[in-house]
Amino acid sequence: MSDLNQKALDYHEFPRPGKISVESSKPCATQYDLSLAYTPGVAEPVRQIAKDPENAYRYTNKGNLVAVITDGTAILGLGNLGPLASKPVMEGKGILFKRFAGIDVFDIEVAAPSVESFIETVVNIAPTFGGINLEDIAAPHCFEIEEALKARLDIPVFHDDQHGTAIVMCAGLLNALEVQGKKLDDIKLVCLGAGAAGLSCMRLLIAMGGNKEHMTLVDSKGVIHSGRTDLNAHKQEFAKDTEMRGLADAMHGADVFIGVSGPNLVSAEMVKSMAARPILFAMANPDPEITPAQVHAARDDALMATGRSDYPNQVNNVLGFPYIFKGTFDARARAITQPMMIAAARALAALAREPVPAEVLQAYQLDKLEFGRDYIIPKPFDPRLIERIPPAVAAAANLAA
Repeated sequence: MSDLNQKALDYHEFPRPGKISVESSKPCATQYDLSLAYTPGVAEPVRQIAKDPENAYRYTNKGNLVAVITDGTAILGLGNLGPLASKPVMEGKGILFKRFAGIDVFDIEVAAPSVESFIETVVNIAPTFGGINLEDIAAPHCFEIEEALKARLDIPVFHDDQHGTAIVMCAGLLNALEVQGKKLDDIKLVCLGAGAAGLSCMRLLIAMGGNKEHMTLVDSKGVIHSGRTDLNAHKQEFAKDTEMRGLADAMHGADVFIGVSGPNLVSAEMVKSMAARPILFAMANPDPEITPAQVHAARDDALMATGRSDYPNQVNNVLGFPYIFKGTFDARARAITQPMMIAAARALAALAREPVPAEVLQAYQLDKLEFGRDYIIPKPFDPRLIERIPPAVAAAANLAA
């Protein structure tokens, strides 16, 4: 076991197991406090909520409480390890919500024997929460689950592996295109990985002005083309009439590579075959499709992003979901819509173009950081994120209301 792995285990075990806890937000130190917190005082907010369910937002924590829910079928890059094994990840998500946006979380790991039973479980517990964050659910079931819950619930439902990834990736790509002198509607793009994240990334790019005709998706069996008979409806949406069959074919002459797949799937030869000033977002975690060192050894005009914090340009979902929910709650929106996602992506992109505060440089032990090839997306500890992203999301929600 590596030293880092042992330290991670110690971190999760000591001084008490787990990473999150529940704390009282009101005093409960006297007999009088107890009479307000519980019986008899608690009866009055119960009556008020029974009269008008909207009063739950006045008298309970519903309006600042998110359920982080999973079935454990797609845990990080580890696969289907079951709901219990997913609990450390869900607790971690709770920490991020609280640390970056002040939002409370209950993590809920569901042992559901079917998609339908998972959906019913979430519907049945939904009154507790102001929002639902779906996490680590395998495709294509995740699409069905999210669509059903959006249709049945009156609170926002957000599958972070889809939309959080897409929002942050799009923000980074907008800036990467600016740095490399390319245009979104003109680029030839390859996406390796056609699951929840890959499909959502492509859909959001199209909504922001990307050209679907110039996009080639590749899954574990090769290029998604119109001659294949093994495609689900979601992949079929992106099937194209082409002679390309493998990743190497698709990469030839491509301006942009988006990777949401697995480690070491892209070769130096593929990178060399790309167009001038290529952009590569190799976001597989913990090991990317190709490392920055390999890309930069292959050519010196490439711009590179990954999902890792130890490389420049980390595409990190924590730049998205806490602030998106915060803006959604501030607007009391009933759903997280595509215009809200686009607003978040554009606000993120704009922030990276501004001068970086000294406290961010200190947090990352840097002397200098400015917009360019090694800085196209804000850092997670940038204090301006809470000031910029939620208002942009709330404004988009209010515009649609």
